[in-house]
Amino acid sequence: MASGEAFPSSSLQADNLIHVFWDEGMLKHDTGTGVFDTGMDPGFLDVLEKHPENADRVKNILSILKRGPISPFISWHHGRLALISELLSFHTQEYVNELIEADRNGGKEICGGTFLNPGSWDATLLAAGTTLSAMQHIIDGHGKFAYALVRPPGHHAQPTQADGYCFLNNAGLAVQLALDSGCRKVAVLDIDVHYGNGTADGFYRSDKVLTISLHMNHGSWGPSHPQSGTIDELGEGVGFGYNLNIPLPNGTGDEGYGYAVQHLVVPAIEKFEPDMMVLVVGQDSSAFDPNGRQCLTMEGCRDIGRTIRGMADKYSNGRLLIVQEGGYHVTYAAYCLHATLEGVLNVSEPLLSDPIAYYPEDESFPIKVIEAIKKYQKETVPFLKDA
Repeated sequence: MASGEAFPSSSLQADNLIHVFWDEGMLKHDTGTGVFDTGMDPGFLDVLEKHPENADRVKNILSILKRGPISPFISWHHGRLALISELLSFHTQEYVNELIEADRNGGKEICGGTFLNPGSWDATLLAAGTTLSAMQHIIDGHGKFAYALVRPPGHHAQPTQADGYCFLNNAGLAVQLALDSGCRKVAVLDIDVHYGNGTADGFYRSDKVLTISLHMNHGSWGPSHPQSGTIDELGEGVGFGYNLNIPLPNGTGDEGYGYAVQHLVVPAIEKFEPDMMVLVVGQDSSAFDPNGRQCLTMEGCRDIGRTIRGMADKYSNGRLLIVQEGGYHVTYAAYCLHATLEGVLNVSEPLLSDPIAYYPEDESFPIKVIEAIKKYQKETVPFLKDA
């Protein structure tokens, strides 16, 4: 699945640095404890678990980047709070006011499993502002690759509502900033295990943004997530065909993901020819995540990173923004993120070995599904008919 020639890991150059944007204030978003993500105490459990979107997962990503083998190739940058005016490039004033009011009143559960608690709003503004800073860094020519290490996540947040642990759409705000700064076309690949419905919704009527989402076939989960993530949600108006959903069967692993990337993602990006790339990463598509049912390992994550790096080199002058989303296995999420960034750096040999991956994969059924999606897209999507 590799694209382009790999650099020896011992000779990575300064222009291959990954610029990581981070702020400690995002750790203050306390999502509480309960039965998984419900916040509920049934009264008969001695040990209540932390909400899956908790600070520990990000702490491990932070530490593996600081002390893991990739650390020499990381350049650290401070995040910042987003201005309320900046949020209005993607979200409506009414929705932003709703979040401000909820914070002013001490917080509340905005929708299922999505808790705005004391400290959460500032963390949310930091996540949005930090992602905007990462994109601005690329736009200003200070680096090719930037990674917004942010929480709470954002890709489910729609212009008018929260969803799935997300309040503000960090990636969506960054994409709009790129367009406002002169980019003609932006391609977004979302590999979180859940459909990036919020980002898709924000650009559903645009032919300037190609949104591609690889996700498990989970469907809608209620009023906050009305989208199903099916292949026929293609966009509307001039945006028809520029939202490509790739719902993968449960249990899809490295081979299935690799096949989907090579046969669906790469041809679409080649036809679209973006001048900015955004990779939305959630490690909940890994084999050990409690919030997903897929089987990606470090190897699969590394291959995806390498392929998207190749697409960025070819079409966007190497410019690639990476935005953190889900990933709830506190250990393996950090390892998979490390592997993804290794791929982006195009190392010839893994910098970090996989300590736990062992699941066998039967890729035959996912490949049949992917071929069916490919046939549907070629018959239905105007800009892909000649692909």
